[in-house]
Amino acid sequence: MSQENYLRKLIKRFRMAEAKAVSTLFTQHFKLSASQSPTNEEDKAKMSNVPYSSALGSLMYNMDCTRPDLAHAMSVVSQFMANPGKAHWSAVRWMFKYLRGSLGTGLVYGGAEKGIEAKTLGYFDADFAAD
Repeated sequence: MSQENYLRKLIKRFRMAEAKAVSTLFTQHFKLSASQSPTNEEDKAKMSNVPYSSALGSLMYNMDCTRPDLAHAMSVVSQFMANPGKAHWSAVRWMFKYLRGSLGTGLVYGGAEKGIEAKTLGYFDADFAAD
């Protein structure tokens, strides 16, 4: 099961169709915190035009249905739903770039019985979160 067509529409909707695809979901340069949220009214007004919650809702639907690999990243970016900043939005955009590069990824149930070659794909943190 994959939601390739849904993802294509989603990527187009959030204007990421021309973005360069990436192969990893989150990289070390994303150190998100509440201190990156806007503090003055001008920055808050700028971020109010960003479809942050809409993007997260769409990604959450995709995560629940066919992409459990998004779970950790979603838990991180969802923490800033009330007051997202530019860094938080950059992380969400990075998630769309990752999805763009992995459109055909999904879940396989009973693949061997149906003649589908299934590959197990996983990631681990080899440097223990740079610690």
